[in-house]
Amino acid sequence: MNIIIGLTFPGELKDEAIICSLCRNYNLQVSILEASFSAYSGWAILGISGEDNEAQKAFDYLRSKGINIQKIESVK
Repeated sequence: MNIIIGLTFPGELKDEAIICSLCRNYNLQVSILEASFSAYSGWAILGISGEDNEAQKAFDYLRSKGINIQKIESVK
């Protein structure tokens, strides 16, 4: 899977290494294309590549943390 996604983070996650967890726990390659974070909220546009089943597990993890995910583009 090669995809570009947008994430919206709630402020209470500001001290958690969410993006790092995607690489470590789900064997994904993550490129931060653009991002902005504050004490109240944050957003990021990420390039994700890896196995489909690992990406799905990662997306489930993100949703469980209250992070909104938006598919922007599939990359070939």
